[in-house]
This record gives sequence, C-alpha cells and structure tokens, in this order.
Amino acid sequence: MKKLLRPSCVLLIILSSYVPVRPQSPAARFFPTKDLMRIGVYYYPEHWPESQWDRDFGNMEKLGFEFVHMGEFAWAFMEPEEGKFDFAWLDRAVALAAKHNLKVILCTPTPTPPAWLAEKYPNSFLVGEDGRRREHGSRGNNALADADYLRLTERVVNELGRRYGKNPAVWGWQLDNEPNSPPDYGPSAQVAFREWLLAKYKTVEALNQEWGTAFWSLKYNDFGQVRPPNPSFLYGVSPHALLDFRRFTADQTAKFLNWQASILRRNTSPAQFITTNYISTIGSSDPRRSNELDFISYTMYPVGGGGGVGEDGFRLGWQHGIAWANAFYKPIKGVTGVMELQPGQVNWARINPQPAPGVIRMWLWHAFAGGLSFACNYRYRQPLYGSELYHYGIVNTDGVTPSPGGLQYSQVAREMRELRAKFDPAAKPPADYLARRTAILWNHENLWNIDYQRQTALWDTWGHAFRYLEAIKSAGAPLEVIDEAADFNQYKVLVAPAYQLLDEELVRKWTRYVEAGGHLVLTARTGQKRRNGWLWEGPWAAPIRPLIGAEVSFFDLLLENGNGEVSSKGATYGWNAWGDVLKPYEGTETLATYANQFYAGAAAATYRRLGKGSVTYIGVHTKDGRLEKELMREVYRRAGLAVADYPAGVYVDWRDGFWVAVNYNSKPVEIAVPPGAEILYGARQLKPADVLVWRQR
Repeated sequence: MKKLLRPSCVLLIILSSYVPVRPQSPAARFFPTKDLMRIGVYYYPEHWPESQWDRDFGNMEKLGFEFVHMGEFAWAFMEPEEGKFDFAWLDRAVALAAKHNLKVILCTPTPTPPAWLAEKYPNSFLVGEDGRRREHGSRGNNALADADYLRLTERVVNELGRRYGKNPAVWGWQLDNEPNSPPDYGPSAQVAFREWLLAKYKTVEALNQEWGTAFWSLKYNDFGQVRPPNPSFLYGVSPHALLDFRRFTADQTAKFLNWQASILRRNTSPAQFITTNYISTIGSSDPRRSNELDFISYTMYPVGGGGGVGEDGFRLGWQHGIAWANAFYKPIKGVTGVMELQPGQVNWARINPQPAPGVIRMWLWHAFAGGLSFACNYRYRQPLYGSELYHYGIVNTDGVTPSPGGLQYSQVAREMRELRAKFDPAAKPPADYLARRTAILWNHENLWNIDYQRQTALWDTWGHAFRYLEAIKSAGAPLEVIDEAADFNQYKVLVAPAYQLLDEELVRKWTRYVEAGGHLVLTARTGQKRRNGWLWEGPWAAPIRPLIGAEVSFFDLLLENGNGEVSSKGATYGWNAWGDVLKPYEGTETLATYANQFYAGAAAATYRRLGKGSVTYIGVHTKDGRLEKELMREVYRRAGLAVADYPAGVYVDWRDGFWVAVNYNSKPVEIAVPPGAEILYGARQLKPADVLVWRQR
C-alpha cells in the first residue's frame, strides 16, 4: 500500500499563531494577481531572415505565448559602427510582436560588445585569474570598471531608453544577461578595488588590522600597494583579503546593474519594469546587492547531466534548483520570475540527456507554485549555427514544427488561461499551511568564506543548504530564503545552515526571535568566525554557546570511506563530511550522539527551550540527510505544528487558491487530496514528471 500524504492536516491554532499576510510589494503593480503567471519566449530576430519574422511571431501567438524577449546579445546590430545606431530592424520586430499580441521585454546588450569596440578599446575586457586579458569572441568578459566600456555602455543604454522607453508594446527591460562577471585582475579593477577598500576602511592602518597583515609580513604602507588577491599566483592567499575581493566583485556587478537601471529611468515609462536574470546558485555574484532594480528574476536549467532523485533523476532534473530559486528570489522584492527555463536538451553540460516526457510542464507548474509572475523559455528557435547548435527550442530546426518542450509550454499557457477563469481573489492560505511557514537565513559571504577554506573536499556548502530545503519541503512547509534584515518573527521556524560568519548583534536578534516564540535551527560550522573571517578570541564558536546551551568542543572530518556513525532514537546514521562535537550545558537535551570514533557518546545535536521558543543545533552533516530530516520533523512536532511527509523531490504548495504537487522522484506517490476537493489537472497517484492541481471547494 502506498503511503498517503496529507498536505493539509486539521490543526487547532489560536489567534496569536496566525502570521499576517504582508502588504503587496511595489513591484507587484507590473503583474496583476488575476494574471497568475504569464508565459513567454526568447527570440533573436537578428538570427533569422526578416521574411520569417511575421510567421514566427504569429506561431508564438498560436502556441499561446504572451510575451517575447529580445535584444540582449545584439549590440553589433544596434550600433554597427561606433556612434552610428541602427534600430530600424528592432522597430519592425517590436511592431510585429505587438501585432501578434505579444508584450516585449527588451534587453541591454552589454554582455556582447561588438568587434569594433574590442579593436579600439582592448582594455574593456577583464583580466582573468590566469593573468591573461580576455578578448572578443565570447560573452560576459567585460571589465566593469573600465572607463571606455562604461562610457559606451551608457550611450547604447541611453539610446535604447530614448527610443523604446515610452513604447506601449515594451513591457519591461532586462539588464545584461546572467550577470556573473568573473573576478577581474586588470588595471581598472585594481583601481576600483583600492577605491572600494578606501571607502570601507578609511585608513590603511584599519585595513592592516582587519586583514591581519602581520601574518607573513603582508603589511601595507598605503592603499596603492594593494593588489587583488589572486590564488593562481599566490600560495596561501589571505582569506580576509579574498573575502573582501569577493565582496568587491559582487558589488561591482550590482553597481553596474544599478547604474544601468538609472540610465534607463531617464527616459522610460514607470509602467515598464527593470530586472535582470541571475543564475540561481552561482556564488561570485549576490543578487540582493542589485537593489535599484524593480525585482530580480533568475535563469534555470534543471537537466544538465546529473542530479535528480532515483534512476530517472537525470531526466527529471535537479530537484532543488527551482525550489531554491523560488524561495530565494521572490522575497528580495516581493516579485520574481524565471527568465530562462530549459525547453529540452541543452548543449553545455558534461552529458546532455533528453529530459523526461512531461517534465518541462512540471517545471513550469513548479514555478507557478512558487509564486512566480512569469516564466520565459530560452529559446523559440533552435539555432542552426553558433555555439548553441544542440540547444533545443520551442520549434525544431525547420523553424515551424513544435518540439516536445514547445508543446508542453503551449499546454501550460493554455492551462494558465483556464486557471485564470477559476481564480478567486478572496482565497486565503489554509491556516495550518501558513502556521508552519519556514525561512532559511542565507548570506553569500558565508559561501565565499567557507569555500576557500572548506577543510575537507567532502564539504559542499550548497548541498548542505539544500539538505535543509529538502527537509522543510518534505514537511509541506512554505519556504522563503531571507537575509538578516528580514523580520524573523514572520516565520515559526528559522534555519541558518552553516552560518559561519556572524557578530554579536545577529546572535542577539536570534535570541530575541526565540524568546518571542520562534524555533531556531543552527547547523554545522555556525558561529566559527567574525564577519572579517577571523576566529573568535575565546572558546570555539564563543558567541553562540549561551544561545544553543552547549559548547562546540571541536569538529572532526573523516576520509571518503570514513565510517562515522551517529545515533538518535535507536537509529544509526553514517557521516564523514563534518561533525561538530558538542558538550551540552545543564538543561540542554541531546538529540543525537556520536556512536563511534574516540568521542563516542558525545552529543552531535542538541535542543533547548528558551523563552517561548527553542534552539536546535545540528552539528553533523550525514551521508544521506535522513537524520537532518528527522530532526527537522522533531522541531516542527515540538513546536506544535502538523506536518506532511513527502518523499525527496515531491513538493506540494498552495498559491492563490490552488494546491500544486510536482514529482521529481523516479517513483510514483499517492497524494491524499482532501475530500470534496476539485482536481483540475492530474490524478492522486502522482507519476514521475507529473503535476497534480486541485482546489478546495
């Protein structure tokens, strides 16, 4: 018999347990709630004979697409010679899109400067970690601090804004494309880095102190002596200097995007939004720093030759990708969308398999369930030339026959129109679902600092965070990924995975949250360092000891074939990647203990009550995540919250009156739809790559 899984259990909740619905964000004005999620597609008119454009836009309309995305790689067509602009071709493309009832997202072409720019201004390309300057022939290799590149960027962006900023066919703007500039070690970046350091530290003495330059006689006499730390040229790069350089690099990317937004706003209508599409888990950029944009969208390619759940997981897709991106990007501005979503087989992975039949439709429904306002396919036509020859499109190489993914996009576009007819603006989230609302606290700086000194090749910072994402979603909890400025009290449960860098103020905020009734979960590596990457002058992880009610005595790391064991409630779990060895204070409960090694019997996970809430510390990263899942379920149970029990890769969420279940698992699962519910799409037995949508009447 298959296990019945209930997304909504009966739970008595007193009025004080309800979490108020937050006011609508300013960015929501671009996306009326009744539209639910709009479906769009990338198109490159410059790649195809103009005689085919009208046919292509017409077929997009027939397939149900509602918007089209153009222009992010077309600088050489917009400005074929320096200072000589040609937008006539783009005028015609925009007009044809409007003729076929397609809204237009236009893009700034800054990731692909033309050959004339490279020839005349070679310093506009960054210098890589290998010490070599990049050159024309690819994309995204620009020196974001170079004066000539910035001057020419300003001019083309300003021209675009002047020409299309009041055009009613233009819905909004995307800046650049997948902004993730590699670290730049060139002259302009060196100058900008020194200016960044001067603004932060004011004096070279302060920099020397924070970077600990007494170590290895690295002391500087003035800022002019500082160079970006390059691990390719240096042994044992200072982790403090490297952390600041990572911060600088992320700030440069954000500064570049914020500046482009300010240029556009000189001429664009307030009705046009401005966004960009970050790659969800690329760590060298930090989307939250691009704070002058209306909202941030993301790129997602779930099938890229690995990952997934079970034997068919490589075709079903990376189950954590959309789940994390939905939870991370929407809280930034209250609105998000996926700007690039895979249409089928791709060309850039180590191995490029065919996605499972139906899985692209499932990804789109997963995007909807996460609250996205739009989902856009990359791309309409499979290219016949260039570096992405094998990248599927909505139509095949003949330019007209829909691909399997294209048919799935068309199906979801139709389903979304049908769903709009059933939308009830008065629908409210179920009380028990809302009550178990959970947040993951995330700061890219922890990622940057940990990944330089992981201490073990077995450690994976992203994988550690996704372990807790999976545990939260298996409980059927709504999830948001937040930063330290957020109101923690909005969430019944707060998880801070591997939060290595912190200060006393964050510990105080955690403490206030718990005392007021929150349930905090801290995990391995938390609290080891100050914000500048220094260890604390005191006991290990000193600031969190009073909060967790335990000492972190030391940590251990095992070999690949290590047979570390942890016991909890009679079950044994294997580990080898990380183990914090804990010594609980009086009144702190041990939830799991180490079962072997020389510290057998010592605590691996602890729990304590504090005020109206609780603190759980999970110090071990197990081999399969089962212990972490069980301990998270225990947190919910002790908090008085009813939870579901979904298998890995099965996600169930409520949005705008509709329940949506998706299955990335290689096995079918039975979903217990409540009696009286109206099933709109799918069946209770949720097959792999399938979708179940229902509403409670």
